[in-house]
Amino acid sequence: MASEKLGVAIHGAGWVAGAHALAWIKNPHIEVVSVSDIDLDRAKRFAEANGLRCSIRDRYDEVLADDRVDVVDITGPSHVHAEQAIAAAEAGKHVLVEKPIALTMDENRALRDAVARAGVKSVTSFVCRFNEQVVTLKSLLQSGAVGDLFYAEVDYWHGIKPTHHAWRLHSRKETGGSAMLLAGCHAVDTLRWLVGDEVEEVAAYGNNRKGLFEYDANVVAVVKFRGGVIAKTSVLFDCEMPYAMNVDLAGTAGTLRDNRVYCPGLLPGQTGWATFPTVMLDSGDVMHHGFGREIDHFVECIQENREPHCDVADAFHTHELCFAIDRSIEQGRPVRLPLQ
Repeated sequence: MASEKLGVAIHGAGWVAGAHALAWIKNPHIEVVSVSDIDLDRAKRFAEANGLRCSIRDRYDEVLADDRVDVVDITGPSHVHAEQAIAAAEAGKHVLVEKPIALTMDENRALRDAVARAGVKSVTSFVCRFNEQVVTLKSLLQSGAVGDLFYAEVDYWHGIKPTHHAWRLHSRKETGGSAMLLAGCHAVDTLRWLVGDEVEEVAAYGNNRKGLFEYDANVVAVVKFRGGVIAKTSVLFDCEMPYAMNVDLAGTAGTLRDNRVYCPGLLPGQTGWATFPTVMLDSGDVMHHGFGREIDHFVECIQENREPHCDVADAFHTHELCFAIDRSIEQGRPVRLPLQ
C-alpha cells in the first residue's frame, strides 16, 4: 500500500471541500480521482477551480462503485454525513467525514458500528487537534509541566448571522442539529483531547437570546471527567466579537491559558505569564485550519494499518457528549454518560 497512490473521492463541492482539496493535492501518496455533488455544475466548477482532472459526478452510488476510489471524503451538509459515511464504509472505502458525523444518537451508533464492521480506516475532521497551539498545549500537559490537571475549559465563540453562506442549513434544527453539534463540538472534542479522559456527568444550560436559530444558540456545560477533572465548555452564536476559542488548563504545578504559560517548575524564576508564538485557534476561516496535517495523518495511518487518533470510534464519544449536553438542557437536570 505504501508504494501505491490512494484514490480519493471528494463528495460535496462546498466551502470546506476547497480546504480539503488543497490538503489532498499536497499529499504525494494520493490522487483525487473523483469530485461529486448533488449539483453537477458545482462539481465541475470545483474541479476546475482546484485544477483537478478527474471524474465529475452527481450520483453518489457511482462514486462508491468506482474501483479506483479507496477513500471517500464526505464534505456535504451535516444532515447527510452519517448516511453517506455508512454507505462508504459498507462499500469498503476508507472514510473522512466532516463534523458533525451524526445529528442523532442512533446515527452516531450506526456509523460507529458500520465502520467497525467494515474494518476500514476513518477520520473525523476535528481539525483543532492538529492546530499548532493545541499540539503545544498537549505536549506541555504530557510533559507534566502543569502537574496534576484538575480543571479545564474550552469555548467556541463565533457570531453566526443570517449573512452566513450556509445559513439556511445551519440555522435549522433538522439540518444543523444544535449549537453543540454544528460547531461547539470543536470545543468539546478539544476538551476531551487535552484532558485525555471521558466524561461521566454533565449539566448544561442554554438560551436563544436573538431568536435567530431554531435551537439554543448559546450553550454552557459543566462536566465531570471519570478521573476527577472538572471542566466547562460553551458555544456562543449570538456573540458580537471576533472569533475565539478559549483554552484554560489548570494543574497543581502550573496553568496554561491559550498560548500563555505559567509553570515555575518548567521556567524557574518565572514572575509572570510567558507566551509561545504559534498559530492560534483564532479564525473560523477553513483555510486557516490544519487540514493538511489531519489528512497527512490519515494517509499515514492507512499506509501503516493503524487507527487515527480522531477516528469515528473516538468521535463517537465527542458526539455522545454533545447529545448529553443537549439532553441536559431539554430535561433540566444533569445527565450521566454513557447515554442509554
